Amino acid sequence: MKRMIHELEIKNMLRMANEALDRAYVPYSGFRVGACLKGVSGAYYLGCNIENAAYSPSNCAERTAVFKAVSEGEREFEALAIVSTGEQPATPCGVCRQVLVEFCDPEMPIICSNRGGKYNIKTLGELLPFAFTKGDLT
Repeated sequence: MKRMIHELEIKNMLRMANEALDRAYVPYSGFRVGACLKGVSGAYYLGCNIENAAYSPSNCAERTAVFKAVSEGEREFEALAIVSTGEQPATPCGVCRQVLVEFCDPEMPIICSNRGGKYNIKTLGELLPFAFTKGDLT
């Protein structure tokens, strides 16, 4: 069952994700992404994508936000908002989905938006069915 998220919270998180998008370092692709991750504590963690000339050391906005949150002690999350400069709302890449699965409930809402405000909401479970989790290691 999808968790509900209030429209005011969606707008607030998208606003913060837009602010994070402006900090993106994307000299190679030009594709900016900003993320706003809300912890169960009520704290918000922002992230932007950061590219590197060698490409593989680049980091996505979603992972930047997760790593910031975890490094500050937050381990559970309520929602994630992502804004990108593409025409269509972008979803997290596969690596980001796997990182999110480590800390987030499959029913957590993920709000995906373009810069113009067009958005859709999916759950993490919808974006990564059959996820590989720590339960698979036993």
